Amino acid sequence: VQLQASGGGLVQPGGSLRLSCAASGSIFSIKVMGWYRQAPGKGRELVANITSDGRIPNYGDSAKARFTISRDKVKNTVSLQMHNLKPEDTAVYYCHAGSWVGVDYWGQGTQVTVSS
Repeated sequence: VQLQASGGGLVQPGGSLRLSCAASGSIFSIKVMGWYRQAPGKGRELVANITSDGRIPNYGDSAKARFTISRDKVKNTVSLQMHNLKPEDTAVYYCHAGSWVGVDYWGQGTQVTVSS
């Protein structure tokens, strides 16, 4: 499975950004897709993921009520719409896919910077 992330960038506090990740390869092996992030000096944390059928989202505490994850099964993409961004959301965001047999796949990171 290969993951290609897009989006990210610099945004002011309170602004919005949309991240997208396209999966290719053995799509049928994917159980969940989503996003993790890693801020400087911190560990990688779950932002949100969603089941491969797009029916069940799961959010980390930092994303609840502000972020929305969605899945396009036709395009094999997952998107993360982020609203009301805060400086503490600044991190490198990584697309992730987890397979049915416990294999993790990672895309390249994309920088999100929230600053005035």
